[in-house]
Amino acid sequence: MTLTKTRPAAVRDIAHERRIITALFAAGLATFATMYSAQALLPSLSAEFGAAPAHAALAVSLTTGVLALAIIPVSALSSRIGRTRVMTVSALSSAAIGLLLPLSPSLDVLLAGRALQGLTLAGVPAVAMAYLAEEIGAEGLGAAMGVYIAGTSMGGLAGRVIPAFTLGVGSWRWAEASISVAAAVCTLWFVRGLPPSRGFVPQSAGIRTVVGDLVVQLRHRGLLALFGLALVLVGGFVSLYNFLGYRLTQPPFELPSAVAGLVFVLYAAGSGASAVAGRLADRIGRQWVLAAAVLVMGIGLAMTLPDNLATLILGMALCTAGFFGAHSVASGWVGAMAVGNRGAASSLYLFSFYVGSAVIGGGSGIAYTHYGWTGLAASVGILLVVAAILVSALSIHATAARRSASCAEAGQAA
Repeated sequence: MTLTKTRPAAVRDIAHERRIITALFAAGLATFATMYSAQALLPSLSAEFGAAPAHAALAVSLTTGVLALAIIPVSALSSRIGRTRVMTVSALSSAAIGLLLPLSPSLDVLLAGRALQGLTLAGVPAVAMAYLAEEIGAEGLGAAMGVYIAGTSMGGLAGRVIPAFTLGVGSWRWAEASISVAAAVCTLWFVRGLPPSRGFVPQSAGIRTVVGDLVVQLRHRGLLALFGLALVLVGGFVSLYNFLGYRLTQPPFELPSAVAGLVFVLYAAGSGASAVAGRLADRIGRQWVLAAAVLVMGIGLAMTLPDNLATLILGMALCTAGFFGAHSVASGWVGAMAVGNRGAASSLYLFSFYVGSAVIGGGSGIAYTHYGWTGLAASVGILLVVAAILVSALSIHATAARRSASCAEAGQAA
């Protein structure tokens, strides 16, 4: 009788986890396709509205910047009313706004719409990591997080490649419409497949409680290093892709906009790397995978410097794989390292992530405008040095934590 009762329960748990992973994969697709859909359009927006690269790049930076500001309040709200409710409302409202963006009569209206979209988008990334940490067992969390990050990588790929392909046959409006429709389809897939929470416990979302939870996380040195890592890595990564299209459409390459946009196919490297990195982190240790990922990004960055299309593409592929591998591991580590409210830790990580994307990703346009790709690469190189220092700090922290745990076990045994 015991075997008969246990087996169906195990099957139900596995089925529940698979539904969660599949739904969050779809959420990653929809969210990141929407978030970075304007990146492939930046040269076209500059041409259409006579805007400088740094001005056009606001179509990306405003979305991620407003999203960063909304991350913490939305995360706190989800702790009170539920993770699934917040993610569902967020995804549906963002999809609705996206369908209206192609009708924008001017660049300013488009930028305002993109900012509003950043606000509505916040609910999915703000909650997804905490939701996974609550619903998936510790043994499978790394792999589950890897699949979610793979979805964000593929969403980023679709959000760039679909508009780039459409630019070959139509204007930026048709390109934006094509990705908005695709994101809406993925949103419906996500909403229909998302199962209700089982591990969620409502918590107070008062200001004092929220601030207290955030302060607890900010006092944790390991988490601070992870927050800093998110800031510098995504800042450098988004900087490269924000201005890659300009480099490819100008001398010496002078590729057509539609062809240059196809370079975003390199995001496929991130999908595979994130899933592999998540599994490796569970096996050999997170700090080793992070160190390898940062090294791969550094090698890739150096390869982008020569005016050679083959080495540029290979270098960007390595940067992409390294970034998504690092992001997969770091985001999973936040949930495992968090003290108390996981949602607060996740929201701080994501706040750092999207501030890096908005501020560094947009501000790097100054380096590109004045010093070209070499100046941009030098700026990103400095960020990677900072990332290496933070990984070293994480390694030291992890070693100290293991020693402390071993001493505690030895004391209990004695």
